[in-house]
Amino acid sequence: MIPKFGKSGSDIPVETQLLLLEAREDSAFNDETKESAIDSTSYILLLPVLDGEFRTSLQGCSTNELQFCVESGDPNVQSSQTQEAVFVNSGSNPFKLIKESIKILEKHKGTFSHIDGKKIPANLDLFGWCTWDAFYTEVSPQGIIEGLQSLSAGGCPARFLIIDDGWQDTVNEFLKEGELPNDGVQFATRLVDIKENKKFQNIKTDSTVNDLHGFIKYIKETYGLKFVYMWHALVGYWGGLHPTSEVLKKYNPKIVYPIQSPGNIGNLRDIAMDGLEKYGVGIVDPSKIKDFYNDLHSYLASKGVDGVKVDVQNLIETMASGYGGRVSLTRQYQLALEDSIARNFKDNNLICCMSHNSDYIYNSKKSAVARASEDFMPREPTMQTLHIAAVSFNSLLFGEVVVPDWDMFHSNHETAEFHGAARAIGGCGVYVSDKPGIHDFKILKKLVLQDGSILRARYAGRPTRDTLFEDPVMDGKSLMKIWNLNKLAGVVGIFNCQGAGTWPCTEIPLKNLELGSDPKAITGFVSPNNVEFLEEITGENWMGECVLYAFNSGSLYRLPKNGKVDVTLGVLQCEIYTVSPIREYNQVVHFAPIGLIDMYNSGGAIEALSYSNSGSTECVVKIKGRGCGRFGAYSKTKPKSCLINGKEVVFDYDKKNGFLTFELSPCLVGETNWHETEFFY
Repeated sequence: MIPKFGKSGSDIPVETQLLLLEAREDSAFNDETKESAIDSTSYILLLPVLDGEFRTSLQGCSTNELQFCVESGDPNVQSSQTQEAVFVNSGSNPFKLIKESIKILEKHKGTFSHIDGKKIPANLDLFGWCTWDAFYTEVSPQGIIEGLQSLSAGGCPARFLIIDDGWQDTVNEFLKEGELPNDGVQFATRLVDIKENKKFQNIKTDSTVNDLHGFIKYIKETYGLKFVYMWHALVGYWGGLHPTSEVLKKYNPKIVYPIQSPGNIGNLRDIAMDGLEKYGVGIVDPSKIKDFYNDLHSYLASKGVDGVKVDVQNLIETMASGYGGRVSLTRQYQLALEDSIARNFKDNNLICCMSHNSDYIYNSKKSAVARASEDFMPREPTMQTLHIAAVSFNSLLFGEVVVPDWDMFHSNHETAEFHGAARAIGGCGVYVSDKPGIHDFKILKKLVLQDGSILRARYAGRPTRDTLFEDPVMDGKSLMKIWNLNKLAGVVGIFNCQGAGTWPCTEIPLKNLELGSDPKAITGFVSPNNVEFLEEITGENWMGECVLYAFNSGSLYRLPKNGKVDVTLGVLQCEIYTVSPIREYNQVVHFAPIGLIDMYNSGGAIEALSYSNSGSTECVVKIKGRGCGRFGAYSKTKPKSCLINGKEVVFDYDKKNGFLTFELSPCLVGETNWHETEFFY
């Protein structure tokens, strides 16, 4: 799922799942300022939805008409009409419009839940490591130990681990030993047992030999892991269950050959789907899917596993012929999966993956985290900018139903800062897939606190309103701007995604973007206005102005809510601005906390702000925060003194711009990560 931009009906691609239209009054087109144009803009939202056993998507045509494509995915499930194919709504704020629309649909349809009503897994607030790009399917217990050890030794301990593909007991009868995989044959691998393969049996840890349970217990105790997830596909494995497996025969697996609809192949061919279409999938009997998930998850839970990452969920939409259609089959699988998670794992510990279709979105009752992008691909230089832009735009829809997962990235990579900064403001979990010993701790320490937690923003990171209808990847002029909110400050990330890649299915060849040459730097602007719903955090003492703190340059600006600061970025460069409302106390003190200024999302470290009068003239501003390192704030006047946890400390104050900084000393192991700072005026 990726964004597409256009001005006519013919620009709308097949399989469109959200269509947002911008409609301005005539006078706004001739207005000189973009702000006044935005003020006179309204938005129309079209959401193709599920109606009984049918699913709708949108598509344009050469005559600039908008078409509804309604399908069941099963030739036996047919109808001559549909009652509720597309939901239409309009409003003046696009973000409020989408949220309200999803909540209306939630209540009306009753088949899914808005993210506000879901239990959020606790591991999202902890730094993680995934084994996939580090080892791919060659993952081993020893490799896991080496990776956890090297992250801990560098001061960024993983508190959350995903043991990805490679731990299961599988067989591929189509791939002969020594042959290189072609035509997707590698995806025809099938599961033969719910238990782990030989690599994860009789595991040597220190001087002892452990089974899977002992191994997980060992790495939790040794490296301070709080959560261990394990990977599996929605149908067990990529190629499903092996039909002749004695262990799995109770689930009545049957070889089914996926049928890709015109919509499936209308935008992009996929080697995995093409391979499975050729070799078939061992699908679990839908009447047995509850038993399969419960058996698998209860077994993993008995070994100390805390949750699962469930991949290849889009497969179901191609296998519904004879099973009542794609909507019905997806619903059966999704409800069975969510029920099993609730039964076997206490904290709704589930990451859904390859689940971008509306079949999943509008059947998601409990699942609270889902990948919102294509994979992070470390060896594909033209995919890096697309990844950032796609997740941000996809989050317009996804972010109302789940916490969008931005996928792993590499801390030691030419685009590490680009990806790390995006995840810092994405409101998502943060996890890397570094090979053991190959880390950039300068990057990681801008994301990870000393105790292994992260500074996660409150919402899904989404494009700013003034960039919603600009193509940040291919128009050659627009910067990608992403906004979010923390408890007491906003944040805007600005990324130059131009000149490094092209959206799939576009007619412009890569050479037209002059890749490999020196693409021009692009200039844009940032404003406090870029942060939506800022009024949620301003409080009664807000005086209508904000300070902006630029992470990379270290610059501090005071400006009104509609003020601007210019920013110029080269390709694959980024900047993050903390946007902190200035509060006025006692008609004299102007104060705005910035947070941990060496962290990408500095404002995420601020938990509470208050003030009190301790006399006729004295004013005390109190900040509750977490983490250690340099803490920054704006103050119009210099405080008389500063206390941290009751002890007076030295602080620096720049009279020119009111920048106030001090050092929060590292906590000892086992001590609280919280600090209370008091400024006396």
